[in-house]
Amino acid sequence: MISIDNAVELMIKTYLGLPRRVNGLSIPRREYDEFSQSFPKLLDALENHALDKLDGINLGEIEWYHRLRNELYHQGNGLTVERDKVEIYAELANLLFENLFGFKLIEPGDDRTRLLGEFMSAWIDLERMIAQSPTANPRNTPLGLIQSLRQSDVISDAELSELDNIRQIRNSVIHGSEDYHRLITDELVSRIKRFAVLLEQRLPQRNA
Repeated sequence: MISIDNAVELMIKTYLGLPRRVNGLSIPRREYDEFSQSFPKLLDALENHALDKLDGINLGEIEWYHRLRNELYHQGNGLTVERDKVEIYAELANLLFENLFGFKLIEPGDDRTRLLGEFMSAWIDLERMIAQSPTANPRNTPLGLIQSLRQSDVISDAELSELDNIRQIRNSVIHGSEDYHRLITDELVSRIKRFAVLLEQRLPQRNA
């Protein structure tokens, strides 16, 4: 958990510290030095300067895992974190790295982490598609994005209910409140991908 958290901090610092010719960002050195001293400030800076790189990434969830890591490191008294939480944070880190740098850092090592990765990647692809629709507010919550589809008559009440159910499963998995091995199945991943195909047909995209 500590190694993953350190890697997340390093990847954000690295991306925000790249030359402007590489990442297109103009961040004064004084500002960079200031936000680099605090993980929450680092997340704020990423949101302020690179919001377009955060499709499907909830920085609040990353901060939640960072706080869990701090509790273990500073107050652990020999406590350890469940393996599931480590695997989920690792996958979140992998997805953030891919968003920032354009390729996956690591590939899943076994079938159970493969399915976790496919589920989270499929959800991010779906969320990105919704966020890129002309009427979407990029700062809206995932629930708000889904509800906007119904308000625009893009999806039916039944489809809204199904999408919200998948969103709740995703949240339960991320926060470790449910066993992801039981919740995530190939059929669930297929449901998300079917929704992506459906929305691709129904939604006019921003670049269309």
